[in-house]
Amino acid sequence: MRQIPFHRPAIGPDEEREVLEALRSGWITTGPKAKQFEKDFAAYVGARNALAVAHCTGALHLALFAIGITPGDRIITTPFTFTATAEVMGYVGAEPLFVDIDPATFNLDPDLVERALKEDKSGRIRAIMPVHFAGHPCDMQRLMELARRYNLKVIEDAAHALDARVQMDGRGMTAIGTIGDLTCFSFYATKNITSAEGGMITTADDALAAKIAVASLHGMDRDAWKRYDASGSWYYEIHDMGFKYNLSDVHAAIGLAQLRRSGELTARRRAIAAQYNDAFASNPGLEIPRTGPDVEHAWHLYVLRLRPERLRIDRNEFVEQLRKRGVGTSVHCIPLHTMHYYQRRYGYRAGEFPVAENVFSRCFSLPIYPLMSDADVAYVIEAVAAIVDSALV
Repeated sequence: MRQIPFHRPAIGPDEEREVLEALRSGWITTGPKAKQFEKDFAAYVGARNALAVAHCTGALHLALFAIGITPGDRIITTPFTFTATAEVMGYVGAEPLFVDIDPATFNLDPDLVERALKEDKSGRIRAIMPVHFAGHPCDMQRLMELARRYNLKVIEDAAHALDARVQMDGRGMTAIGTIGDLTCFSFYATKNITSAEGGMITTADDALAAKIAVASLHGMDRDAWKRYDASGSWYYEIHDMGFKYNLSDVHAAIGLAQLRRSGELTARRRAIAAQYNDAFASNPGLEIPRTGPDVEHAWHLYVLRLRPERLRIDRNEFVEQLRKRGVGTSVHCIPLHTMHYYQRRYGYRAGEFPVAENVFSRCFSLPIYPLMSDADVAYVIEAVAAIVDSALV
């Protein structure tokens, strides 16, 4: 039986050479490769500033810190995301204000965001944190308009969204990473490009970039890492509160090689998504991801939805049957408001966000990564179709 894991990173000789060069240089922590990664990433997405950090969770935390979020502030976001999105709000004493999702895109529903803003009596909403779920960009035109109208900052959780673009008035198709006040990317092992662990923050605001650069390494001078190279000095100054979120050169070396391949890696993901769409579009038991001409999807995830009224098995049984056929899957995401922590700390309850709960109850993610061969993709398609055929009402 063929075995198709949910993910395998596309690591090759270019990544190996970059890492060996870093190891042999004698400099393995934050240094020249991390700085080159920042420069190359900014050029790639078209951002004015890019700052490499240890992970996307740290990027989101630093972004909140940089815009001055304080205890008691509220931030609009989606419950349909990984916990890191809302978790970091607790780091600064803020509160996630969940808003339900658009059933077509699984992203924040702008109409519901507008309703939340109109109905707010607290005066404590300070920012919007949209999540570009699965690599499908949010409706940034609407969200940015709302943010400007209500004097809010926008921090984009773009962990899934490298190479995604969305239509913006007067700008045409615009890269994620160049729209919000701050955008946070992930280079975790499963992401479209990886540095094993790592993240990046992009911003057009030089003052925010400078604050993040200092805060990411204990509040020290921006170039504190240079104190150990030939041009540096032992002296450093602490300018502000800080954290330990710097990215090592070993990790940055992997990221540099991956970034050079990002276009081809994303192209392969898009090709696999097209094969899946062609195979499943007319299947009576399935709903394929929806997209449109106003977005360029990054296809970090390929999320199918079951039509439960047409099947004799539920999502959990479907996933189990795929496992038995050798196909790895995952489920993205368990809505945060149903988790004990968010219920205990913020008072959320199951049933509050019915669209997110409905989507979760019948969705699962198929393997989609560049190392999949066409034969692998065909095997996944065959396995999914066979299970549907055996379970149709």
